[in-house]
Amino acid sequence: MLKKKTIKKTAETEVTFEFAQPGIKSVSLVADFNQWQPVTMKYHKKENAFRTKVKLPGDKTFHFRYLLDETIWENDHNADDYVPNPYGSDNSVVYTKIKK
Repeated sequence: MLKKKTIKKTAETEVTFEFAQPGIKSVSLVADFNQWQPVTMKYHKKENAFRTKVKLPGDKTFHFRYLLDETIWENDHNADDYVPNPYGSDNSVVYTKIKK
């Protein structure tokens, strides 16, 4: 799940990435904005979900995926869009449109 909050003062968008699936022990966010290096997402027991927040430049497009238990690739089912990647699957896409 994606939640977005516009930060007008800095022309950024704070994006909350959230992933929930029973039986998963770890989730990492892997994206073009972090040079495709896995960033471990924090588990929130109350919501039974993994979550992380990232500030991204506004009016841009970013590709990302989730890496589950360090072996399984998964997309965000609520992504803004999906685009094919060179590995025969799709990347999730998030748009950081600045609200005026």
